[in-house]
Amino acid sequence: MERVDAASKVMEQEWREKAKKDLEEWNVRQSEQMEKNRVNNRASEEVFLKESKEENPGTEWEKVAQLCDFNPKSSKQWKDVSRMRSVLISLKQTPLSR
Repeated sequence: MERVDAASKVMEQEWREKAKKDLEEWNVRQSEQMEKNRVNNRASEEVFLKESKEENPGTEWEKVAQLCDFNPKSSKQWKDVSRMRSVLISLKQTPLSR
């Protein structure tokens, strides 16, 4: 009985050490991934801000089209936005009258 208790304590200690090691490795991988995401997000934000500040006449709907996902199958929204999508597409196709 004492051998079983000693063996179980040894195994429990090994599991704890393995779990601690796995957790430390996961934390390292997680922090690396978060840093990569931060760098990518900053770069994409800079590009987005640069493109959004460009003011060329007649490109308003191209900017709207870039921000909207006009493919209904790839849309991850829960609400039906087909009417809004059709309105935006029709506005994009008709020239502005000033």
